[in-house]
Amino acid sequence: MPVFLGVLRLPRFEGVTQRKLDGTKERIFRTKLIIMAPECIHCKKSPPEVKLRNCAKCSSALYCSRDCQKADWKAHKKICGKNRDGPTTTTKGLETVIDNPFTRLENRTWLHDRSEKDVYGLLIDAYRLRVEDMYSFEGEADMDSIYGGAPNGLRGFRRFLQRVEKSSGLMPPWWDADKKKECEALGMSSSQWHDLQCAVEKSDIVDHYGNPQFPMQLRMFAELVYGRAPGGTSGTAMRQLLMAMENGTNGGTYSHLDVSAGPGRQ
Repeated sequence: MPVFLGVLRLPRFEGVTQRKLDGTKERIFRTKLIIMAPECIHCKKSPPEVKLRNCAKCSSALYCSRDCQKADWKAHKKICGKNRDGPTTTTKGLETVIDNPFTRLENRTWLHDRSEKDVYGLLIDAYRLRVEDMYSFEGEADMDSIYGGAPNGLRGFRRFLQRVEKSSGLMPPWWDADKKKECEALGMSSSQWHDLQCAVEKSDIVDHYGNPQFPMQLRMFAELVYGRAPGGTSGTAMRQLLMAMENGTNGGTYSHLDVSAGPGRQ
Protein backbone atom coordinates (compact mmCIF):
# COMPACT_ATOMS: atom_id res chain seq x y z
CA MET A 1 0.00 0.00 0.00
CA PRO A 2 1.64 3.30 -1.06
CA VAL A 3 2.20 5.97 1.57
CA PHE A 4 2.15 9.70 0.82
CA LEU A 5 3.46 12.09 3.51
CA GLY A 6 1.87 10.24 6.36
CA VAL A 7 -1.38 9.58 4.52
CA LEU A 8 -2.65 6.15 3.60
CA ARG A 9 -4.24 5.84 0.17
CA LEU A 10 -6.92 3.32 1.07
CA PRO A 11 -9.28 1.29 -1.10
CA ARG A 12 -12.53 3.19 -1.43
CA PHE A 13 -15.92 1.82 -0.50
CA GLU A 14 -17.90 0.29 -3.33
CA GLY A 15 -20.97 2.10 -4.56
CA VAL A 16 -22.01 5.23 -6.34
CA THR A 17 -19.84 7.56 -4.25
CA GLN A 18 -16.72 5.92 -5.66
CA ARG A 19 -17.56 5.85 -9.37
CA LYS A 20 -15.09 7.50 -11.70
CA LEU A 21 -17.12 10.48 -12.84
CA ASP A 22 -15.81 13.20 -15.11
CA GLY A 23 -14.74 16.47 -13.46
CA THR A 24 -17.97 18.46 -13.65
CA LYS A 25 -20.30 15.64 -12.70
CA GLU A 26 -18.02 14.57 -9.86
CA ARG A 27 -17.91 18.08 -8.40
CA ILE A 28 -21.71 18.45 -8.54
CA PHE A 29 -22.24 15.00 -7.06
CA ARG A 30 -19.80 15.45 -4.20
CA THR A 31 -21.06 18.93 -3.38
CA LYS A 32 -24.62 17.68 -2.93
CA LEU A 33 -23.60 14.54 -1.08
CA ILE A 34 -21.03 16.01 1.30
CA ILE A 35 -22.60 19.37 2.09
CA MET A 36 -26.08 17.84 2.26
CA ALA A 37 -28.22 20.36 0.44
CA PRO A 38 -31.59 20.88 2.14
CA GLU A 39 -34.14 18.48 0.73
CA CYS A 40 -37.79 17.59 0.99
CA ILE A 41 -38.19 15.15 3.87
CA HIS A 42 -40.58 12.99 1.85
CA CYS A 43 -39.38 12.94 -1.79
CA LYS A 44 -35.74 14.04 -1.17
CA LYS A 45 -35.75 16.66 -3.95
CA SER A 46 -33.64 19.81 -3.47
CA PRO A 47 -33.50 23.36 -4.90
CA PRO A 48 -33.35 24.50 -7.63
CA GLU A 49 -35.42 21.52 -8.81
CA VAL A 50 -38.12 22.39 -6.27
CA LYS A 51 -39.05 25.23 -3.94
CA LEU A 52 -38.86 24.09 -0.33
CA ARG A 53 -41.33 25.15 2.33
CA ASN A 54 -41.04 25.04 6.11
CA CYS A 55 -43.64 23.41 8.28
CA ALA A 56 -45.53 26.45 9.59
CA LYS A 57 -45.74 25.08 13.14
CA CYS A 58 -42.15 24.08 13.87
CA SER A 59 -40.17 25.69 11.00
CA SER A 60 -37.73 22.77 10.98
CA ALA A 61 -39.24 20.23 8.57
CA LEU A 62 -38.89 21.02 4.86
CA TYR A 63 -41.31 19.97 2.10
CA CYS A 64 -41.60 20.75 -1.59
CA SER A 65 -45.39 20.50 -1.76
CA ARG A 66 -48.57 20.08 0.23
CA ASP A 67 -48.80 16.49 -1.05
CA CYS A 68 -45.39 15.62 0.41
CA GLN A 69 -46.25 17.26 3.72
CA LYS A 70 -49.54 15.36 3.91
CA ALA A 71 -47.76 12.09 3.14
CA ASP A 72 -45.28 12.72 5.96
CA TRP A 73 -47.69 14.25 8.47
CA LYS A 74 -48.43 11.00 10.32
CA ALA A 75 -44.76 10.69 11.27
CA HIS A 76 -43.99 14.40 11.63
CA LYS A 77 -46.93 15.28 13.88
CA LYS A 78 -45.39 13.17 16.66
CA ILE A 79 -42.53 15.66 17.01
CA CYS A 80 -43.92 18.81 15.41
CA GLY A 81 -45.52 20.16 18.58
CA LYS A 82 -42.20 19.88 20.39
CA ASN A 83 -40.44 22.08 17.84
CA ARG A 84 -42.56 25.25 17.99
CA ASP A 85 -39.64 27.50 18.88
CA GLY A 86 -37.79 26.79 15.65
CA PRO A 87 -35.30 24.35 14.20
CA THR A 88 -32.50 24.91 16.70
CA THR A 89 -34.61 23.60 19.59
CA THR A 90 -34.65 20.14 18.04
CA THR A 91 -30.98 19.67 18.87
CA LYS A 92 -30.22 17.44 21.84
CA GLY A 93 -26.96 16.36 23.42
CA LEU A 94 -25.91 19.97 24.14
CA GLU A 95 -26.04 22.03 27.31
CA THR A 96 -26.68 25.23 25.35
CA VAL A 97 -28.56 25.53 22.06
CA ILE A 98 -27.64 28.55 19.94
CA ASP A 99 -29.90 30.40 17.53
CA ASN A 100 -29.09 30.77 13.82
CA PRO A 101 -26.20 28.29 13.63
CA PHE A 102 -25.54 28.88 9.92
CA THR A 103 -25.35 32.63 10.48
CA ARG A 104 -22.83 31.93 13.23
CA LEU A 105 -20.85 29.71 10.88
CA GLU A 106 -20.76 32.53 8.34
CA ASN A 107 -19.61 34.92 11.09
CA ARG A 108 -17.10 32.38 12.44
CA THR A 109 -18.73 32.43 15.89
CA TRP A 110 -20.32 28.96 15.83
CA LEU A 111 -18.35 27.84 18.92
CA HIS A 112 -18.95 31.07 20.83
CA ASP A 113 -21.53 31.45 23.63
CA ARG A 114 -21.47 27.73 24.37
CA SER A 115 -20.45 25.85 27.50
CA GLU A 116 -16.95 24.42 27.74
CA LYS A 117 -18.30 20.87 27.59
CA ASP A 118 -20.26 21.63 24.42
CA VAL A 119 -17.25 23.21 22.72
CA TYR A 120 -15.06 20.23 23.57
CA GLY A 121 -17.61 17.75 22.21
CA LEU A 122 -18.27 19.73 19.04
CA LEU A 123 -14.56 20.03 18.25
CA ILE A 124 -14.13 16.28 18.70
CA ASP A 125 -17.15 15.44 16.57
CA ALA A 126 -16.22 17.90 13.82
CA TYR A 127 -12.84 16.19 13.63
CA ARG A 128 -14.27 12.66 13.73
CA LEU A 129 -16.79 13.35 10.97
CA ARG A 130 -14.12 15.04 8.84
CA VAL A 131 -11.87 11.99 9.12
CA GLU A 132 -14.79 9.75 8.15
CA ASP A 133 -15.61 11.95 5.16
CA MET A 134 -12.01 12.00 3.93
CA TYR A 135 -11.88 8.21 4.12
CA SER A 136 -15.27 7.72 2.47
CA PHE A 137 -15.03 10.29 -0.31
CA GLU A 138 -11.30 10.55 -1.03
CA GLY A 139 -10.06 7.17 0.19
CA GLU A 140 -7.46 8.80 2.45
CA ALA A 141 -6.62 8.36 6.12
CA ASP A 142 -3.79 9.64 8.28
CA MET A 143 -1.49 6.84 9.37
CA ASP A 144 -1.96 7.80 13.02
CA SER A 145 -5.78 7.78 12.81
CA ILE A 146 -8.05 4.86 13.70
CA TYR A 147 -8.68 4.47 9.96
CA GLY A 148 -4.94 4.00 9.51
CA GLY A 149 -4.70 1.40 12.27
CA ALA A 150 -3.94 3.58 15.31
CA PRO A 151 -5.81 2.80 18.57
CA ASN A 152 -7.18 6.34 18.73
CA GLY A 153 -7.26 9.63 16.85
CA LEU A 154 -5.58 11.83 19.46
CA ARG A 155 -2.56 12.84 17.38
CA GLY A 156 -4.71 13.80 14.42
CA PHE A 157 -7.11 15.64 16.70
CA ARG A 158 -4.23 17.68 18.12
CA ARG A 159 -3.30 18.75 14.59
CA PHE A 160 -6.93 19.67 14.00
CA LEU A 161 -6.99 21.82 17.16
CA GLN A 162 -3.83 23.59 16.03
CA ARG A 163 -5.56 24.48 12.78
CA VAL A 164 -8.63 25.77 14.60
CA GLU A 165 -6.45 27.88 16.89
CA LYS A 166 -4.69 29.41 13.88
CA SER A 167 -8.00 30.20 12.16
CA SER A 168 -8.92 33.70 13.29
CA GLY A 169 -12.02 33.97 15.45
CA LEU A 170 -13.16 30.35 15.43
CA MET A 171 -12.29 29.54 19.04
CA PRO A 172 -14.24 31.15 21.89
CA PRO A 173 -12.35 33.88 23.81
CA TRP A 174 -11.85 31.70 26.88
CA TRP A 175 -9.90 28.99 25.03
CA ASP A 176 -6.33 28.46 26.26
CA ALA A 177 -3.74 25.73 26.77
CA ASP A 178 -5.51 24.36 29.85
CA LYS A 179 -8.85 24.14 28.02
CA LYS A 180 -7.08 22.35 25.18
CA LYS A 181 -5.82 19.69 27.60
CA GLU A 182 -9.32 19.28 29.03
CA CYS A 183 -10.72 18.86 25.53
CA GLU A 184 -8.14 16.21 24.66
CA ALA A 185 -8.86 14.41 27.94
CA LEU A 186 -12.56 14.29 27.12
CA GLY A 187 -11.78 12.79 23.73
CA MET A 188 -9.72 10.04 25.36
CA SER A 189 -12.44 9.09 27.84
CA SER A 190 -14.29 5.98 26.69
CA SER A 191 -17.07 6.56 29.21
CA GLN A 192 -18.81 9.19 27.05
CA TRP A 193 -19.92 9.65 23.44
CA HIS A 194 -17.25 12.04 22.06
CA ASP A 195 -14.67 9.26 21.98
CA LEU A 196 -11.55 9.57 19.80
CA GLN A 197 -11.21 5.80 19.95
CA CYS A 198 -14.45 5.39 17.98
CA ALA A 199 -15.43 6.34 14.44
CA VAL A 200 -18.69 8.11 13.58
CA GLU A 201 -20.87 8.32 10.49
CA LYS A 202 -23.45 10.91 9.52
CA SER A 203 -26.28 8.76 10.88
CA ASP A 204 -24.54 8.56 14.27
CA ILE A 205 -24.35 12.36 14.45
CA VAL A 206 -28.03 12.71 13.56
CA ASP A 207 -29.02 10.17 16.21
CA HIS A 208 -26.90 11.76 18.92
CA TYR A 209 -27.90 15.38 18.33
CA GLY A 210 -31.43 14.65 17.13
CA ASN A 211 -31.06 17.13 14.28
CA PRO A 212 -30.80 16.07 10.61
CA GLN A 213 -28.92 19.28 9.78
CA PHE A 214 -26.27 18.86 12.46
CA PRO A 215 -23.81 16.87 10.32
CA MET A 216 -23.92 19.78 7.88
CA GLN A 217 -23.00 22.20 10.67
CA LEU A 218 -20.03 20.06 11.71
CA ARG A 219 -18.89 19.69 8.10
CA MET A 220 -19.16 23.40 7.42
CA PHE A 221 -17.16 24.17 10.56
CA ALA A 222 -14.44 21.75 9.45
CA GLU A 223 -14.45 23.42 6.04
CA LEU A 224 -13.73 26.75 7.75
CA VAL A 225 -10.79 25.06 9.46
CA TYR A 226 -9.32 23.34 6.39
CA GLY A 227 -10.42 25.79 3.71
CA ARG A 228 -12.11 23.09 1.64
CA ALA A 229 -14.63 20.31 1.86
CA PRO A 230 -13.70 16.72 0.99
CA GLY A 231 -13.43 16.51 -2.78
CA GLY A 232 -12.22 20.10 -3.07
CA THR A 233 -15.73 21.56 -3.11
CA SER A 234 -17.05 24.64 -1.33
CA GLY A 235 -20.06 24.92 0.96
CA THR A 236 -20.07 28.72 0.94
CA ALA A 237 -23.13 29.10 -1.30
CA MET A 238 -25.13 26.58 0.73
CA ARG A 239 -24.08 28.17 4.02
CA GLN A 240 -25.16 31.58 2.79
CA LEU A 241 -28.47 30.17 1.55
CA LEU A 242 -29.20 28.64 4.94
CA MET A 243 -28.13 31.85 6.67
CA ALA A 244 -30.61 33.76 4.50
CA MET A 245 -33.27 31.24 5.45
CA GLU A 246 -32.57 31.86 9.14
CA ASN A 247 -32.83 35.61 8.66
CA GLY A 248 -35.90 35.53 6.43
CA THR A 249 -34.08 36.94 3.41
CA ASN A 250 -34.07 33.83 1.24
CA GLY A 251 -35.50 35.39 -1.89
CA GLY A 252 -38.43 33.04 -2.12
CA THR A 253 -36.55 29.76 -1.96
CA TYR A 254 -38.48 28.83 1.19
CA SER A 255 -41.98 29.55 2.45
CA HIS A 256 -44.31 28.05 5.04
CA LEU A 257 -46.77 25.21 4.73
CA ASP A 258 -49.32 24.06 7.31
CA VAL A 259 -51.50 20.97 7.05
CA SER A 260 -51.85 20.46 10.80
CA ALA A 261 -55.32 21.98 10.87
CA GLY A 262 -56.56 20.41 7.66
CA PRO A 263 -56.47 21.51 4.00
CA GLY A 264 -56.44 25.13 2.97
CA ARG A 265 -53.90 26.54 5.44
CA GLN A 266 -50.50 27.79 4.28
